[in-house]
This record gives sequence, structure tokens and C-alpha cells, in this order.
Amino acid sequence: MAITFPLSLPTSIGIESIELRAVNAVATSQSPFTFRQQIVAHQGQRWEASVSVASNIRRDLAAPWKAFLTALKGQQGTFLLGDPDYATARGKAGSSSAWFLEGGVWALGGEWDDNVSYDYAPSGTITANPVVSGNQTAGSDTLAVSGFTPSTSGVFLAGDYVQLGAGATAKLHQVLQDADSNGSGVVTLDIWPSLRSNINDGDTVTIDAPKGLFRLATNLSSWSINNSSAYGISFEAVEALAA
Repeated sequence: MAITFPLSLPTSIGIESIELRAVNAVATSQSPFTFRQQIVAHQGQRWEASVSVASNIRRDLAAPWKAFLTALKGQQGTFLLGDPDYATARGKAGSSSAWFLEGGVWALGGEWDDNVSYDYAPSGTITANPVVSGNQTAGSDTLAVSGFTPSTSGVFLAGDYVQLGAGATAKLHQVLQDADSNGSGVVTLDIWPSLRSNINDGDTVTIDAPKGLFRLATNLSSWSINNSSAYGISFEAVEALAA
């Protein structure tokens, strides 16, 4: 079976840590005499990420990650990546009620120790599948979304994410300010990055486990192996943007 992009992350073992970076193309110049600055904001905005998979893991858990990195063929391939701590929005847009594991640790032998407490994510206020409300143009730093309970506060909270598109068109956006729904159930979000392209009324907005399209930052894939056959895997990634 041929490999098709974008790839999904392996599920044999989860990410131990991730650093997400919001990068802006902003030019600055400063007078050497007065220290006054001139700032010019360009259109460039992109996500970057440093990803570390749990260290000291067994060969069978590491194998899918090794194959995943190699299958990307350097910067040729793409994959889907999001903030693993935001599978559900903090705001009332969270669409389901669920118990979730609050903590745990992978033992050296590969066993998961879940002798920790659990927490409960309360149900949200979605009354329909969220969709784009009205046609919106590339470059806009706001996004109108419909499908929520009317006149509700805190539908989204600052730091939540949404996804536009899917697969090879997936784009990850962060919500910058708390947002409430109006009397028609429409929420207007301040987002980063700005819209990459024109979007149409009725386009799907993903709020559960939102992701964006990424590729490796370099053409090198690597992993470490110690004398106990324990593996360590980490990699750098950048948002994949069309020319």
C-alpha cells in the first residue's frame, strides 16, 4: 500500500513533551543614537514545534515512531500535529463529557503507571456542528463561527484552538481572547495566525483535537538507542505552507 500524506502520529506511545512556537515575520530597525524603533509587520506567520517522544522506551513502542519519521522522507512528507493538552477546548465549546487521565508515567520496562487521580471534563454547549458563519477572506485575523447555544458566555477561552480544513488543507489557529456567542449562536474569534485563504460560509470548523499540517524542519530523521535497547526519539517541525 502506497504511503499517502499527511501522516497521523503513531499511537504506540504518546508525546512526552512538546514546545509550540508562534513565529511572526516582523522587521525591526533601531537608531543607534536614540534607540527609537521602527516596526514593520509582514504577512508571514507560522507554527514551529519541538517534539520529544518518551525516552527510554522499548523497541516495540519506538518502532512505529521510527517508521513514521523515516516515511516522511525528510521535508517531502507532511503530518498532522496539534497541542495534545487541548483535545477539548477549555471554554464551553468542549463538545463532550468524559473522564480523562490527569497524570501518569511510563516505567522503564514500557508499562504505564496510572496510579494517579482522574478529572472530569464537563459537557459543553454545542447545539450543532460548528461551521464558518459567512464568507471570510484571507488575511483576516477574526473568524466567525456558528452552531452554539445563543447568548452564552465563555464559549471559547483564550488559548483554545480551532482547525480549518482537513487532511492536506488542515490549518491550526489559536483563540486569543475569551469569546461569547451572540443571540444567533455566532461566536467571533480573534485568531492567530490570520486566515491562510478565503473560507466559505458553512465550512467545517473542528474544535475537538484540532491539528495543523506540519513537516520536518530538516531532511534528517534520527533516534538514539542505548545498551539496554531503550530508545529516545525527538524531532523539529514547522508548519507546512503552500507556495
